[in-house]
Amino acid sequence: MKQLLILLFLYFSFSDTIAQRPEYPVCPKHAVTDTFFNAYTVTENYRWLENVHDTKVREWIKEEENLSDKFTNRASSKYACKTLIDKYSYIRSSHPVKSGKYYFTFYYRNKLASPVLYMGDDPEEVDYPLVDPNFNTKNDKVDIQSYAVSRDSKYLCYLINRNGTDWREARVVSLPSGTRKRDHILGIKYSSIAWMNDGFFYSKYPYEGEFKAAFGEEVYYHKLGDEQAQDKLIFKRKSPNAQFSFRTTSDEQFFVLQEETPNYYNYFFIDYSAKQPYLRPLLMKQKSKFNVLDSHNGKLICRTFKDNNGGSIVEIDPYAPYQWRQVVPELQDGVLLICKVKQDRLICIYQSNQHPIVKIFDYQAHALYQLELPEASSVNGFSGEIDDEDLIFYNQQYTTPSLCYHFNTKTFQRKPGKTTKVTFYFQNYEYKSISYPVNDSINVPMTIVYKKGLKLNGNNPCLLKAYGGFGAISTPSFDPGIVYFIEQGGIYAFANIRGGGDLGKEWAKAGKGLHKQNSIDDFNAAAEFLIKEKYTNPKKLASTGGSHGGLIVAAAAIQRPDLYAAVVPVVGVMDMIHFEDYTVGNFHTDEFGTVRDSVDFLNLRSYSPLHNIKEEVNYPAMLVMTSENDDRVPPFHSYKFVARLQNREKQLNPIFLRVEKDAGHYGAINHSKYTKGKGAMYGFIMRILMG
Repeated sequence: MKQLLILLFLYFSFSDTIAQRPEYPVCPKHAVTDTFFNAYTVTENYRWLENVHDTKVREWIKEEENLSDKFTNRASSKYACKTLIDKYSYIRSSHPVKSGKYYFTFYYRNKLASPVLYMGDDPEEVDYPLVDPNFNTKNDKVDIQSYAVSRDSKYLCYLINRNGTDWREARVVSLPSGTRKRDHILGIKYSSIAWMNDGFFYSKYPYEGEFKAAFGEEVYYHKLGDEQAQDKLIFKRKSPNAQFSFRTTSDEQFFVLQEETPNYYNYFFIDYSAKQPYLRPLLMKQKSKFNVLDSHNGKLICRTFKDNNGGSIVEIDPYAPYQWRQVVPELQDGVLLICKVKQDRLICIYQSNQHPIVKIFDYQAHALYQLELPEASSVNGFSGEIDDEDLIFYNQQYTTPSLCYHFNTKTFQRKPGKTTKVTFYFQNYEYKSISYPVNDSINVPMTIVYKKGLKLNGNNPCLLKAYGGFGAISTPSFDPGIVYFIEQGGIYAFANIRGGGDLGKEWAKAGKGLHKQNSIDDFNAAAEFLIKEKYTNPKKLASTGGSHGGLIVAAAAIQRPDLYAAVVPVVGVMDMIHFEDYTVGNFHTDEFGTVRDSVDFLNLRSYSPLHNIKEEVNYPAMLVMTSENDDRVPPFHSYKFVARLQNREKQLNPIFLRVEKDAGHYGAINHSKYTKGKGAMYGFIMRILMG
């Protein structure tokens, strides 16, 4: 009887936590006013929260964390969120990927540690621990971000980060032994590794401060065994808004560099088969991007959206670059995601009507084969050496982890690879690929997933998500949190809103710059559709999105608070007036515009989540999630947004802040923290939607 009374007391105490406004930490107002064009003023009261290492700021963050942890921990426990999500995310290793002669995979040997890079000769036995980042810590949380294998498969260069930041360090090991070389490169940021002979290309930035604007990228070549100070400068610009990317071709004949500015792209190349190799122009001042994939018979193979909407493959002679030849034409009802270049085959992966298509071409534009795959799924793989005929690819859905297949590019035979085991009935989910109207001329694709047999009576909990920026094409990936939510009777919906590249180049442009409001309108229209069609109702609808998606869901909730009960923006861009003053914001003025232009300024101010909060509105309950070391979207975007929302008398629905420690833009780096974060998110959503 005593135990029953205690349980009842805890239950009713917990139930009361939503009914009353939380007691938020004290957050003083210190007004700062900016004037734009001698005509417009913008006043902020919480800019002091940008001083993230200030004692008072850290105290405020700690109190906010205590408040949110109390709520989400109890909610996660009540609904068994973390326990079940951990159960559904049983997978401890990634599927093998072939690079050079070997297969590689990441494996979680310990839920509290970063994954270890393993290597093997056989895709069924990738069992040799090559690099364990947990031994390079210096009291930091270290994670392997990427790796590249030399052409002769004698060396592997891997990039690590510390505590989640975008700064990288390069290390090199010998293959297959794993013996670490003395090479150690610092200052790397937003860079790949491109091998050439006995060294590799990389790019770096000068360190200006933790959240200072990034500028001054430089491209270098490092020869194995040299000190970093000896590395050869290959390319740099004075322009603060120039970004570089580069690659070498698989035969190491060409090095190709892309310079991206807000207005155009420039391309340069080095031909290492020439008597005097030097950097020379390839294509200049192009409005469309050319993604150089590899070379074939001395010509560059590129993916481009120039003069088409869905993407095509062209062949460019570097010595007559403007007379390119189309190898694979645009697919009229699909968007070209990636193309894998092989000796006599081009493997093109498309997204068409919300499901993948894999088409095999030869270099004479003949379509040889089409691989059929499940609706609302995604495909990756087909990696390895250029002359490999037997390849591995992977197929996954929101509720199905990656399934492995072997595929032969000559016979086109496909057979299952290593079995993927799951701890739930993965065939018990129904997928719908639909389109919903925004206005008379726009229909937006959306994927909806729920448990078979669920009654669509308008009273189901529903989670709506989107990204919608930078022309990114959103494809499904397995998420144990989604499995958890659907198993609890929920509905998951992903809207392919304008701004993303899901329907091609024009779809991306329609949600870019001065058209960014279209992305927000599309998201709110998705919510209206789900309500109208009896999937859910406003008291049962939650929304979430990360990074650019965090901006969208926050702006959507600020503009239409009547549509949502719970909102979870993750590492979102909340301050659109000052975003370009920090980290990589200056590189994204082509996506958003700049406050240095009066028309852009007015547009940014019109939808900036931080600057459109109204005093008299009780906004939906929110769990605003960020990471303390996010130097892509600094955490103070979220800090200021939360402070502004909380410090209004009319705000009765709870507003919480969750800060991931030792993490950056992509969140937790070990399995335990990952499932805890997922548990907090879904605990919050379930508590708000289900009571």
